Amino acid sequence: MTSTVPAPGSLPQALGSARATEIPTAQNSGSALQAVLLDMDGTLVDTEGFWWDVEVEVFARLGHALDDSWRHVVVGGPMTRSAGFLIEATGADIDLAELTVLLNQGFEERIADALPLMPGAARLLAELSEYAVPTALVSASHRRIIDRVLGSLGSHHFGLSVAGDEVRRTKPHPDPYLVAAAGLGVDPTRCAVVEDTATGVAAAEAAGCHVVAVPSVAPIAPAERRTVVSSLEAVDLAFLRGLMPTS
Repeated sequence: MTSTVPAPGSLPQALGSARATEIPTAQNSGSALQAVLLDMDGTLVDTEGFWWDVEVEVFARLGHALDDSWRHVVVGGPMTRSAGFLIEATGADIDLAELTVLLNQGFEERIADALPLMPGAARLLAELSEYAVPTALVSASHRRIIDRVLGSLGSHHFGLSVAGDEVRRTKPHPDPYLVAAAGLGVDPTRCAVVEDTATGVAAAEAAGCHVVAVPSVAPIAPAERRTVVSSLEAVDLAFLRGLMPTS
């Protein structure tokens, strides 16, 4: 069972709220790493392709074909941005609210049949839970989608989750990660974030987090406080602890 957790007073209430589950949130005393914040689509679950397929199908019913090059524009961003872009690019006669409903419905139908995990995702979540590392799920997807996915991932793995429709500004803004860190009671600069898109990476870095990028659709270059790996199979607790400065 989940409950809403307001952000602490030090964080502007305008950032929104997070959904919490009962899991230990004490800082891991053996490491400078205080928490791990995980993206969902394309990072833990192999669903970035699902979203694009649904967008293609919905716009086909509206009489429009999507250019495959647009996939890189809409991946990893908030629903309002991707849907708004596609409406403008195609000239489709539909408003943003109606399109958002159709896209969410189509995605829910897709994941009802199968929800493939990314390689290494189940092992990483199990390890973080075993060592009681405070962990949050931070996604640009809406709450209705996150709750469906949590049923498969296991909500017990996460201290809280932050949805794109629960913050005033979602990715690429830092708000979702600031909300997650505040909800767990940790310093964002002592958090490791795992992301698969440039949009998510930008959000995490703007929040001051250390980032592990696992590119799913478009390449992501290494940078300061950013490590790029080819798969979650390369990521474990020791790896994440190693991202933190020793001083």
